[in-house]
Amino acid sequence: MSSENIPLNSSKTANKQLRILFVTEDDPLYVYQFFKIFFQEYPREQLDIIGTTVVDAFHESIWKTAWRMLRFYGLIDFIRLSYRFVGVKLKGTSISNEAKKYDITVVPAKSINAPSYIATALSLAPDVIVSVAAPEIFKKKILEVPRIKCINIHSGRLPIYRGMMPNFWQLLHGEQHATITVHEMATKLDAGRIIRTKDFPLKEHDSLHRVIVGTKQEGARLMIEALLDIHKGQFESTPLDMSNASYFSFPKPKDVKQLRKRGHKML
Repeated sequence: MSSENIPLNSSKTANKQLRILFVTEDDPLYVYQFFKIFFQEYPREQLDIIGTTVVDAFHESIWKTAWRMLRFYGLIDFIRLSYRFVGVKLKGTSISNEAKKYDITVVPAKSINAPSYIATALSLAPDVIVSVAAPEIFKKKILEVPRIKCINIHSGRLPIYRGMMPNFWQLLHGEQHATITVHEMATKLDAGRIIRTKDFPLKEHDSLHRVIVGTKQEGARLMIEALLDIHKGQFESTPLDMSNASYFSFPKPKDVKQLRKRGHKML
């Protein structure tokens, strides 16, 4: 059901907790940073997290993901990243464990578009479904589950930096800021109406690691603000002008080489 059908300043929305279902990917290094901040700081009296679904990243084998990361980071940084990954795994760091620490239910799914998951999501009766780096495109049936909207957080200025790894492309193109964007979800990828944005300053000589961690943490705070707007009935959104839209795929090794030439580091 879309927000056009529900008066968001109604007492039904304003006087109760907003019921939120998260959908995300299993990433203990970067996406975890969003949830670490969100779970610590969100106001319990206004926002109710009814579940968190953590889906495998990329929907591929660990070996295929490792090969993707090796090509992306290069051998030396890949080894450094692997040590970090093993370290957080040994500590038990994960989005699922972070949720459990706060008594938040982990809702399993192999695909968020599967009929079984859609049935489960409907039974939870969310007001809002929030996508945080979800590894699947939301199809029509899952978009229609929440009472109000599905919303997404994107670490790039829309519609210019639609697609994958927006932080990388903003660094590569010499932007002064990475623009964190909370937007409505639509059937077309990264094309929904804008709810809130926040600029994250980029340095002349920066690291992709710093930018990703920083935008995830600040993105959590921006998402809290956006959800509180919805809860208070102050939900406003701005349509995108898609005439200047771009789409970026996963960076290639030649793109990483250009990033390093600009004086940036990966880690």
